[in-house]
Amino acid sequence: MFDITQNLGVQSWCFREFKTLPALFEQVKGIGLTRVEICAVHANLDQPAGFEQVIGAAKNAGIQITSIGVQTFGKGSPENEENWFRFAQQAGCSMISASAAVAALPDVFKHMEKLADKYDINIGIHNHGGYDWLGSLTMLGNIFKHTSPRIGLCLDSAWCMQAGENPLKAAEQFNDRLFGTHIKDFTFSPDGKPHDVVVGTGNLKLKEYMALVTKAPHCRAVTLEYEGDEHNPGPKLRDCVK
Repeated sequence: MFDITQNLGVQSWCFREFKTLPALFEQVKGIGLTRVEICAVHANLDQPAGFEQVIGAAKNAGIQITSIGVQTFGKGSPENEENWFRFAQQAGCSMISASAAVAALPDVFKHMEKLADKYDINIGIHNHGGYDWLGSLTMLGNIFKHTSPRIGLCLDSAWCMQAGENPLKAAEQFNDRLFGTHIKDFTFSPDGKPHDVVVGTGNLKLKEYMALVTKAPHCRAVTLEYEGDEHNPGPKLRDCVK
């Protein structure tokens, strides 16, 4: 079984107001973690010239970059998309958290599969809520039927709930395609607007969810995400870690 205490990370987007790498890494260590999924706020993932500097800074700070994203395929340059894999490979990532442009269907998934095979790195589709075409479990299930096992899921528990889906059901249904998760929790206003809260204090059944995630055979990028209090997220994220 996957040991969550040794492998828990945090999404760098949580620290989007802390722009420099030293500031980011200080914040990550300040919440008691040493692993991070890095997003474009903190690294230019399109330009290989800067990869060594980012990866070296993380290593010197004692930080492991576990994954990158969320990266949207089919909207920009195929060369830049391949650069994402180059960065992930150099950093030792297990997964790229990803989306795909619906306008790029059907070829976009074949392109993603080709790169995933070439670099031996899996792609976890990020289900970004009811407003996103990949937020539906039905849609995800159909995609997985028509793609190779390289294409799986980075399951965002909060956005799953926002889309009217059950994250426990999703973790069970896609057990063998679950490559990562964003552990995130929402409460909802009467008008349906979501609000970030400390994980386990909102609508997410945290204990049950984590039991399913840790049993998934390929889930290695386990990432906390709390988007509130962007100027001082540390205290709430420390509570999330606990």
